[in-house]
Amino acid sequence: SAATNTGNWSAATNTGDWSAADVKGKESIAIVTGKESKARGVLGCWLVLTERDKDYNIVSVKAVKVDGIDIKPDTWYMLVDGKVKEVE
Repeated sequence: SAATNTGNWSAATNTGDWSAADVKGKESIAIVTGKESKARGVLGCWLVLTERDKDYNIVSVKAVKVDGIDIKPDTWYMLVDGKVKEVE
């Protein structure tokens, strides 16, 4: 599944496994909580990524800001082994 939001100060939230959340509006947030899910946003947005184990238990959650340096805009990210990883 996928959730996309283009409005300013908005949120795209997705709870399904292998899902995606994408935000395009100013000061927005993309939140994914499903297994192997990914998120992306434009510069200034926040991404909340969740990692789950094989039994679907939450093992890690991390929030990062799309700053254009460490976290690039319009780039998909997942949480893998507790670290933010760029993905296709």
